[in-house]
Amino acid sequence: MRFAPALLVLSILSAPVMAAPSAGMAVGKAPAASEQLPHKGKVLNSIDASIYTYIEVSENGKNLWLAAPTVAVKKGDTVRFSDGAVMSNFHSKSLNRTFESIVFVGKAVVEK
Repeated sequence: MRFAPALLVLSILSAPVMAAPSAGMAVGKAPAASEQLPHKGKVLNSIDASIYTYIEVSENGKNLWLAAPTVAVKKGDTVRFSDGAVMSNFHSKSLNRTFESIVFVGKAVVEK
């Protein structure tokens, strides 16, 4: 119990320091789109299925399949997309198709 007053004083004195932003940290600004969606590719093919859109993209000369929440894309569009989880030999029941490798991303948007 004798440490309680010391802990109370310490927590009161450290609260402003913990709440203050660190040097170089932007205050009140959302990350740029390129920070939120660091990947960019050209749409080669797309397939809509239930709650996902499967999108084949070419990114830096490499073709890959993405599974993203439903998004309206067409061949030739440029999309930005988030990092995601890679799955190998993924079988889509709704498409009755197995993808050798597919990246499940949280977000994909068509770049204007």
